[in-house]
Order: sequence, then C-alpha cells, then structure tokens
Amino acid sequence: MLPIDVAAHSSRWRGRHPLEKALLGFGLTLAAVCLPPWPGGPLVAAATLAVLLGPAGVPGRQLWRAFRVPLGFCVTGALPLLVSVGGPDGFLAPAPDGPRHALDLLLRTSAASLGVLLFAFTTPVSDVLPRLVRAGVPAPVVDVALVMYRIGFLLLDSLAQVRRAQAARLGQAGRGAAWRSVAGLAATSFVRAFDRAARLQEGLAGRGYDGALRVLVPPARLSRRFLAAAAVLLAGLVAGTLVLKELGL
Repeated sequence: MLPIDVAAHSSRWRGRHPLEKALLGFGLTLAAVCLPPWPGGPLVAAATLAVLLGPAGVPGRQLWRAFRVPLGFCVTGALPLLVSVGGPDGFLAPAPDGPRHALDLLLRTSAASLGVLLFAFTTPVSDVLPRLVRAGVPAPVVDVALVMYRIGFLLLDSLAQVRRAQAARLGQAGRGAAWRSVAGLAATSFVRAFDRAARLQEGLAGRGYDGALRVLVPPARLSRRFLAAAAVLLAGLVAGTLVLKELGL
C-alpha cells in the first residue's frame, strides 16, 4: 500500500463518517480557492496544518512527503506568471505584477492542496467508494473504480518485484544496464499487470460476480459536534480573512 493509504487506515479519524471529513477537508479547499489569497491562503493553510498535526494525528514527516509533490506542481504553475511572451517589451520579458500574481496563485493552490490531503490522510478509499452508491452514483461506475483501485496496487506490486529482481542481478550496475532495466521493467510490468488483472477477473467470476461488488461498509454516524466545530472553523476563517482584508493587513 502507499504510505498515504497506510496513514488513512490507521488514522485517529478512521471511525468517523467520511461525509464529516469531506465537508471539513473540501470546505477548507473551497475557502482557500474563494477567499482572497492574502491573508486567506496563509490562514487556511495554518488552520489545516493545525488540524492535520493535532486532532487528526498525521505525522509531520509523512505529511511533508505527501505535500511536497503537489507543492512542486504549485510552484511550477506559478513560475510562468513571472514572464510575458510576445508582448511589446520583447519575446520574453518580466510580466507586469508577475511576482504578485505568482505569489497569489502559490498561496491559493498550496492551501487548497492541504485541504485535499486532510481528507486523503484520514479517509481510506475503501470507506468512500461503497458509500457513493447510496449517494446516487451508478453501481457499475463504483465497481469499475473499486477494480481500478485494486489493479493500481497490483501494478505497483509488480513494479516493486521486478525492480528487486533487476537489482539482485546487477541491473543497475551501469548506465547502459540501467536503461535496459528500465525498458525491461516497463515491458515486464505491463505483461504481469494484465496477467494479474485477468486472474482477478477469473476470481470474481468464480465467486459468482453478477455485475455488482458487494462489500461490508463499517458503520459510522454523523457527529453533530464535529460538524458544528467544522462550521465554526470555516466561518472563523472567512470572518478573519475579511476583517484582516478590511484592515489592510
């Protein structure tokens, strides 16, 4: 399993209803996108980090390892705002107010990414997908998502096994060997993934699969106290951002 999946399965909030965590996590994401980037972005990011490292109990090292990937995309997406192409100042020139626009985008996207990570670190996919049928999502769509989720782990497992076998046979001893190992890794993993997917289909057929995957969903009740605390937090962030904006801070 991926580290973020392991963290979600062992989270303090594992027993909470996914809807509670979705309202909090995606509410923070929506606040980061809709509120003014300054001071809304830092406020939302600070509040999300406080929830992640505090009540949610997410280890800081795991959070950083997961956050640095979307943070890299946020930085990459903000850099083009620093320059303008084909303007009156030349083919490539500094953009007017480029640093401000880049910083605004970086604040918004990084804070929004933390809100998504709050939901991901506290809610396993296996707890969410079966409940989507009750929410009105067609059962075949949910079944395809469940199977693809399982096949994704099968592919990662195949990649890990092939890489270990290549390393044991000195497949990374030189640059030429490394390139041949990459090509062999891609080809072998592709074939093994299809083979394991076929075996998965045969196993489902042998168990009487009729087009619907029926799984047990852990019982969970909505907590009014949790929902009220989430609403207070979101309202406080909105009010604090607007007040600080009016004060010119």
